Amino acid sequence: MSIFEAHNMPFAVAFVLVLLLAMAQALGLGDFLGGDAEADLTADVEGQAVPEAGTLDGLSTLLGIGRVPFTVWLALFLFGFAAIGVSLQALAESITSAALDRWLAALIATAAAAPITGLLVKPLGKILPQDETSAVGTETLLGRRATITDGVARTGSPARARVNDIHGHPHHVMVEPHESSSEMHAGDEILLVRRDGDRFYATALAERRLAPHA
Repeated sequence: MSIFEAHNMPFAVAFVLVLLLAMAQALGLGDFLGGDAEADLTADVEGQAVPEAGTLDGLSTLLGIGRVPFTVWLALFLFGFAAIGVSLQALAESITSAALDRWLAALIATAAAAPITGLLVKPLGKILPQDETSAVGTETLLGRRATITDGVARTGSPARARVNDIHGHPHHVMVEPHESSSEMHAGDEILLVRRDGDRFYATALAERRLAPHA
């Protein structure tokens, strides 16, 4: 079986993209492709339902986005997608003498490659250094869970909170309640939902009944 056969077209494209990513890294062009997907997922939840932010955060954790530079994650995913897809088509041909529809095979390969990529990047994240995208802006802290560390947060009277960014690096920010009638005390888990200058506004996780911390 050739990867360039029609039923393997999605997987041939994925292999070509892996080669292009490798060439871009070799030529020093990786920074142009290095935007971190998890930052996009959690950058701004203002105007969205709060539970959706927790869902996106859990999804990015499952996929392993943010544990390694995004170009590395993408190359692993594309390679896994292509390898699984070609193997699936070969298996189908050996059993039924006919390959699967290429888009059905692509859907199955995507479903298999995504969690496998998440498993692979966990050990890689402990070995590979993060690239320049590990220096995140404060706006990317929106949508993330935090813990009040000092004081009581009231409207007009912020308290200090600790939040980890997408790379697990801790940040300390000043927080007020998003709802004017709320108070948040030391030890409370909160969700950062809005920012005004260097001040964040948050809701208590218990009030919103969000999913458990990933």
